[in-house]
Amino acid sequence: MAVGTNSDRLMSDINVTPFVDVMLVLLIIFMVTAPMMTQGVDVTLPEAKSGSLPADQEQLIVSINKNNEVYINDHIVDIGLLQERLIKMLEGRASRSVYFRADRSIPWGTGVQVMSEIRGAGVENLGIVTEPPPALPDENKGNMQKAKS
Repeated sequence: MAVGTNSDRLMSDINVTPFVDVMLVLLIIFMVTAPMMTQGVDVTLPEAKSGSLPADQEQLIVSINKNNEVYINDHIVDIGLLQERLIKMLEGRASRSVYFRADRSIPWGTGVQVMSEIRGAGVENLGIVTEPPPALPDENKGNMQKAKS
């Protein structure tokens, strides 16, 4: 044995490679399982201050009026036949998007039932149509004019 070698000293550095490997495996597991844990009706909610609907193709709009009558565009449909009619209408379309409009006075359960029928027809994107909020007067404009005078 050679005198003066440092082979008998203990290593005092922490080896983080196994720790990083375990963390990456856990990250992958959570990324794969997280989408499976979501529940409920999957809808894409637009913001209230959004633009108008794109006009490049005819849009499918399902509406419910205050009398709980269901319409596809301008044609009245029985709620029991809604899913069947939507399946037929979506057959030749490239985009499987439907927009949903409902009167604010309808019961919440009716709206959820119609959204469920729409999703059951194989709709990939369900958008909710809203009206923009009323324009509020800009109070700062008056203050700015007063400051300029």
